[in-house]
Amino acid sequence: MKCMADASASSATPASISIQICYARPDKQFLLTQMVAPGTSIQQAILSSGIIQQALEIDLTVWRVGIYGKVKTLDTILREHDRVEIYRPLIADPKDSRRKRAESKDSKKKS
Repeated sequence: MKCMADASASSATPASISIQICYARPDKQFLLTQMVAPGTSIQQAILSSGIIQQALEIDLTVWRVGIYGKVKTLDTILREHDRVEIYRPLIADPKDSRRKRAESKDSKKKS
């Protein structure tokens, strides 16, 4: 027979959870592992990680963030083993770039 105290102890909230903060720029990549309290938001984790002091160009008021490639809001609550990703703004519109490459290929074929 299992004791009720044992069951509640195993489902208790952990004191901290492990997450990663990820950011890449052309010349350097950052991957920081940190422990945060359960209930920590993406914004709180980024600010406490110190990554903004290491990469001064990061602007959370404009830049998007996500978890494992899915865009999330700054108030999203983190879970164990989440990887928070900070996305740089796009320099060129991907659709325009694709169209220009296709046009370039077409003009080379005609020559």
